[in-house]
Parts: sequence; structure tokens; C-alpha cells
Amino acid sequence: MPEARIGIIGGSGLYDIEGFENIKRVRIDTPFGAPSDEPILGDLAGERVAFLPRHGKGHIRSPSEINSRANIYAMKSLGVEYILSVSAVGSMREKIKPRDIVIPDQLFDRTKGRINTFFEKGIVVHISFADPFCPTMISLLGEVCQEIGLNFHLGGTYLCMEGPQFSTRAESRIYRQWGVDVIGMTSLPEAKLAREAEICYATIAMVTDYDVWHEEDEDVTVEILIANMMKNVESVKRLLKRIIPELPRERRCPCANALQNAIITPREAISEEVKEKYKIIIGKYLD
Repeated sequence: MPEARIGIIGGSGLYDIEGFENIKRVRIDTPFGAPSDEPILGDLAGERVAFLPRHGKGHIRSPSEINSRANIYAMKSLGVEYILSVSAVGSMREKIKPRDIVIPDQLFDRTKGRINTFFEKGIVVHISFADPFCPTMISLLGEVCQEIGLNFHLGGTYLCMEGPQFSTRAESRIYRQWGVDVIGMTSLPEAKLAREAEICYATIAMVTDYDVWHEEDEDVTVEILIANMMKNVESVKRLLKRIIPELPRERRCPCANALQNAIITPREAISEEVKEKYKIIIGKYLD
């Protein structure tokens, strides 16, 4: 039985959200191992919401160690249809200042060793990913940011690097030449897996620094990142509480049926074991 329609995956600094009521933790076992932590279910802004700390409680997992497949599968198993992802990023543009909020609409993948698909060993899926973030969510986030008076930028390209080290100066300068707007370490493979699970996904990117390209600004350090991030967190919490009631009950975006024409393997060639493993993701296409 579905328990939550909306999920929040909290990045650095967002380990809890004030205002949750009727809270419970749920243990979820997935075919891909354990999620980062036990999801927290609670009522927030009139909705049942599932919250998952991306790095685990206490920030114990680096970006490369996050089991994103287990995290997204856990959300899917709870009935989640929308995921609001919150993450800290560096700015690659003068106009995008530390403590601003960015709602990106594109991704550039510079990760190296992360597993970025659910489907393997007996089933092949080629999903459309031209527009990696849910257009409905992007539009609503922009409207709410405007309403509550946040300093925000709607649209832009998020370059996801591997980490956990920050960029070299050469990398930062080249990324700027490529035309990216912000740089972070966590939106991939989350966004790809969410699309495969037919979950609407959008990132709320909290700008903490100018990476290392800016000649007049300090080089990014953990101290600077955390200080600016904590100032952003309160704004993001306001945004989350305001956006949650606005997410439509009926989804009309492409995300909701992303797998419809993406499963390449003939149904008769998919083994019963594979069907069972992916039941909550592809079950409606196997009936």
C-alpha cells in the first residue's frame, strides 16, 4: 500500500525538516542493497512525505558511496511520484552568487564509476533523457521561489562531477567554457534512476561558492561551503513547505510513462526472476 506521494532526498545540511507530524521510520530492503538510511515518513504541509538523508544520518557516505539505486527503489516502493532533491553546488557564472538558489533544467555527466541504471542481466531499457528534470516541477518551483521572494535562477546546466575532491583550476575553467552553470556531486545517477522508475524529479541547488575559477573570491573550502549552505537551508525549507501542496495529483508530464516505449527486451524473453526483481518498476507493462 503506498505510504507517501512525495519524497525529499536531502543533501548536505538538510537532515531534518521542522513541521513533520505523525513521524515513523521505515526499514526497506531492496534488490540493490540498503538505502542511505531508513526513510522517515511524516505529514508535512498536508501531505504524506518520505524524507531520506542522501549521505546517511551524520553525513557518513561520500557522493561516490551513495547507493542511489537502493534510494530510488525505496522511494518507489513507498509509492513516491515526485522527488524533490536538495543539494549544494558551486557557481560557474558571475551572476549566480553564493546563497542563491538554482533550479536547473539540464545535466552534464562527469561521474566515473557510478551505476546509473536499474536494468541489467536479462532486460534492456533505453529511456529518453533529453530533458532530465520534470518540466512540471521546474515550472512550479520557479513560481514558488518568486512568490516567497528567494534569490533564484530558473533553468541552467548542472555538471555532476565524481568528487569527493573539489575541481582543479584547469577543470573549473574548462567547465565554464563548456557553458555549464553550476557544479555538484549528487544529481547523477539519481535523476537517471528516477526517470527509469517513472518518478518526477527536480533538483533545488543551493549555491555555496564560486568553485575555484573566480579570481576575486576565495577558493572553495569545506568551511565556506558549510557556512553558506546553512544560510541556504532555511530558505529551502520554506520552499519545500510551500511547493509540496502544489504538486498535481494527476501527473501529465512524460515522466509518468517514461518506460512505455523504452523496454527493448521482448516480454517473453524476460525471465520470471527478472520480472519479480523489477515488479514495482515495470509491473504495469508486463500484465
